[in-house]
Amino acid sequence: QVQLVESGGGLVQPGGSLRLSCAASGSIGILNTMGWYRQAPGKERELVADIRTGGSTNYADSVKGRFTISRDGTKNAVYLRMNSLKPEDTAVYYCNFYNYNSDYLSRGPNYWGQGTQVTVSS
Repeated sequence: QVQLVESGGGLVQPGGSLRLSCAASGSIGILNTMGWYRQAPGKERELVADIRTGGSTNYADSVKGRFTISRDGTKNAVYLRMNSLKPEDTAVYYCNFYNYNSDYLSRGPNYWGQGTQVTVSS
Protein backbone atom coordinates (compact mmCIF):
# COMPACT_ATOMS: atom_id res chain seq x y z
CA GLN A 1 0.00 0.00 0.00
CA VAL A 2 1.19 3.47 -0.95
CA GLN A 3 -0.28 6.81 -0.04
CA LEU A 4 0.28 9.91 -2.15
CA VAL A 5 -0.25 13.45 -0.90
CA GLU A 6 -0.31 16.24 -3.46
CA SER A 7 -0.10 19.99 -3.25
CA GLY A 8 0.59 23.01 -5.43
CA GLY A 9 -2.39 23.33 -7.72
CA GLY A 10 -4.17 26.60 -8.24
CA LEU A 11 -5.22 29.35 -10.60
CA VAL A 12 -2.59 31.00 -12.75
CA GLN A 13 -2.58 33.33 -15.73
CA PRO A 14 -1.31 32.19 -19.12
CA GLY A 15 2.47 32.32 -19.17
CA GLY A 16 2.68 31.82 -15.44
CA SER A 17 4.24 29.04 -13.43
CA LEU A 18 3.26 26.54 -10.76
CA ARG A 19 5.05 23.76 -8.94
CA LEU A 20 3.25 20.59 -7.97
CA SER A 21 4.52 18.40 -5.16
CA CYS A 22 3.72 14.82 -4.22
CA ALA A 23 5.00 12.84 -1.27
CA ALA A 24 4.73 9.05 -1.18
CA SER A 25 4.62 6.89 1.90
CA GLY A 26 4.05 3.23 2.63
CA SER A 27 5.49 0.27 0.75
CA ILE A 28 8.11 2.11 -1.27
CA GLY A 29 10.33 -0.25 -3.23
CA ILE A 30 13.93 0.32 -4.22
CA LEU A 31 12.95 0.57 -7.87
CA ASN A 32 9.91 2.63 -8.69
CA THR A 33 8.49 5.28 -10.97
CA MET A 34 6.69 8.43 -9.93
CA GLY A 35 4.90 10.73 -12.29
CA TRP A 36 2.13 13.13 -13.08
CA TYR A 37 -0.97 12.56 -15.15
CA ARG A 38 -3.72 14.99 -15.96
CA GLN A 39 -7.33 14.79 -16.99
CA ALA A 40 -9.32 17.60 -18.56
CA PRO A 41 -13.12 17.56 -18.67
CA GLY A 42 -14.39 15.12 -21.26
CA LYS A 43 -10.92 13.78 -22.01
CA GLU A 44 -8.96 10.71 -21.05
CA ARG A 45 -6.31 10.80 -18.40
CA GLU A 46 -2.92 11.34 -20.01
CA LEU A 47 0.68 11.08 -18.93
CA VAL A 48 2.37 14.43 -18.40
CA ALA A 49 5.76 13.27 -17.17
CA ASP A 50 7.33 10.55 -15.10
CA ILE A 51 10.68 9.81 -13.55
CA ARG A 52 12.32 6.56 -12.51
CA THR A 53 14.41 5.87 -9.46
CA GLY A 54 17.57 6.24 -11.52
CA GLY A 55 16.50 9.64 -12.80
CA SER A 56 15.44 8.91 -16.36
CA THR A 57 12.42 10.93 -17.44
CA ASN A 58 9.64 10.92 -19.97
CA TYR A 59 7.52 13.88 -21.07
CA ALA A 60 4.44 14.33 -23.14
CA ASP A 61 5.23 16.19 -26.35
CA SER A 62 2.84 18.95 -25.38
CA VAL A 63 4.87 19.89 -22.30
CA LYS A 64 8.45 19.32 -23.43
CA GLY A 65 10.55 22.39 -22.84
CA ARG A 66 8.01 23.88 -20.46
CA PHE A 67 7.64 21.36 -17.64
CA THR A 68 10.37 19.78 -15.56
CA ILE A 69 9.92 16.73 -13.37
CA SER A 70 12.28 15.92 -10.53
CA ARG A 71 12.37 13.79 -7.42
CA ASP A 72 13.86 13.68 -3.98
CA GLY A 73 14.78 10.09 -3.24
CA THR A 74 15.31 10.56 0.46
CA LYS A 75 11.82 11.97 0.87
CA ASN A 76 10.09 9.81 -1.76
CA ALA A 77 8.74 12.97 -3.31
CA VAL A 78 8.20 14.05 -6.88
CA TYR A 79 7.84 17.58 -8.21
CA LEU A 80 6.54 19.09 -11.41
CA ARG A 81 7.65 22.59 -12.28
CA MET A 82 5.31 24.02 -14.87
CA ASN A 83 6.42 27.10 -16.79
CA SER A 84 4.84 29.01 -19.65
CA LEU A 85 1.45 27.62 -18.76
CA LYS A 86 -1.25 27.61 -21.39
CA PRO A 87 -5.03 27.40 -21.08
CA GLU A 88 -4.88 23.91 -22.56
CA ASP A 89 -2.86 22.83 -19.52
CA THR A 90 -6.00 23.25 -17.43
CA ALA A 91 -6.83 19.90 -15.86
CA VAL A 92 -6.86 17.91 -12.68
CA TYR A 93 -3.32 16.69 -12.11
CA TYR A 94 -2.78 13.35 -10.41
CA CYS A 95 0.36 12.00 -8.83
CA ASN A 96 1.13 8.43 -9.84
CA PHE A 97 3.36 5.78 -8.33
CA TYR A 98 4.24 2.19 -9.01
CA ASN A 99 6.88 -0.21 -7.80
CA TYR A 100 8.81 -2.52 -10.04
CA ASN A 101 8.51 -6.16 -9.10
CA SER A 102 11.55 -8.23 -8.24
CA ASP A 103 11.86 -9.43 -11.84
CA TYR A 104 12.64 -5.81 -12.82
CA LEU A 105 10.30 -6.14 -15.80
CA SER A 106 6.81 -6.31 -14.39
CA ARG A 107 5.16 -3.60 -12.36
CA GLY A 108 3.14 -3.50 -9.22
CA PRO A 109 -0.22 -1.79 -9.00
CA ASN A 110 -0.71 1.88 -9.74
CA TYR A 111 -1.34 4.26 -6.90
CA TRP A 112 -2.91 7.66 -7.35
CA GLY A 113 -3.11 10.89 -5.45
CA GLN A 114 -6.38 12.65 -4.86
CA GLY A 115 -5.80 15.11 -7.69
CA THR A 116 -5.11 18.81 -7.64
CA GLN A 117 -6.79 21.34 -9.91
CA VAL A 118 -4.65 23.47 -12.20
CA THR A 119 -6.51 26.24 -13.97
CA VAL A 120 -4.79 28.49 -16.48
CA SER A 121 -6.96 31.46 -17.30
CA SER A 122 -6.78 35.21 -17.65
